[in-house]
Amino acid sequence: MKRFLAIATAAIILAALPAFAQKQFKVTNRVKLGGEGGWDYLTFDKEGQRLFITRGSHVMVVDTKTLKVTADIPDLSGIHGVALAPEFNRGFISNGGDNTVTIFDLKTLKKLDSVKVGERPDAILYEPFSKHVFTFNARSHDSTVVDAASGKVLGTVPLGGKPEFPASDGKGKLYVNIEDKSQIAQVDVSKMSVLNTWSIAPCQEPSALAFDVEHHRLFSGCDNKMMAVVDSDSGKVVTTVPIGEGVDAGRFNPKTHEVFMSCGEGVLTIIHEDSPDKYSVMQNLPTVRGARTMELDEDSDTVYLVTAQREDKPAAPGQRPAMVPDSFELIVAKPE
Repeated sequence: MKRFLAIATAAIILAALPAFAQKQFKVTNRVKLGGEGGWDYLTFDKEGQRLFITRGSHVMVVDTKTLKVTADIPDLSGIHGVALAPEFNRGFISNGGDNTVTIFDLKTLKKLDSVKVGERPDAILYEPFSKHVFTFNARSHDSTVVDAASGKVLGTVPLGGKPEFPASDGKGKLYVNIEDKSQIAQVDVSKMSVLNTWSIAPCQEPSALAFDVEHHRLFSGCDNKMMAVVDSDSGKVVTTVPIGEGVDAGRFNPKTHEVFMSCGEGVLTIIHEDSPDKYSVMQNLPTVRGARTMELDEDSDTVYLVTAQREDKPAAPGQRPAMVPDSFELIVAKPE
């Protein structure tokens, strides 16, 4: 009888919990992709159900239905990110090695043009309100603005520090982490100028950035193992949430009110937005060490991460240990 009562009580408690508290993610696939080159940003193509993965000198294209490599865009230079503009049937790749953006056809993946931008372009964003592409240039501390239709450079936005992840509200403003200053810059995309620059202390060295546009909340992943929740209108830090170590990418799913932060220690921190001012850590999902960048398919609530094994040898100062040849893999996480 006691055992029955205990089980019944547990069932009642579980039923009383909100749906998000019962939901857990798990790693469902680990697929060896192999190939050479490091990696940086991942970009999901919703229309084509493809994942673009930057690999230093080339872009791997993976079919998210089969999890197989279906194409490759070669002969690039120190690339970091891919931005997609489906309305123009164009994609844009930031080449940090030669300070250019490569423009390619989204259907054929053939290169169309190369455009000179600022120094060491890293993150890249297609901004739909202005129909412009913004590169975020790590060395020149600015953003180059490119017209998505013509491929012409329209101007430069000085940012006053090293930019990292950006996010757009789709209504005329974009936001970007300024990593070395622990700030967020708010940019007017039409005027191509900075409106505000806000300190987001106690966050240190922000890299990842996600955005709940509806509730005006920016989610900045910080090097000191926290996520800062920032009001996108005032720049005020609303609260902070603990996350894993070595964060590099963040995503928000407006359909489920989940925030994802991928951390290089081998953890995907999943946070629920209970309200615009209150957040609960749902899970610290073990992934694989080095899986610090990611992408999200909002419709299926599927997270894609990548990593590779590293050689057990000391690395040169400022360098990561060499990658074990052919060990690069794709990791898929889904709700159970």
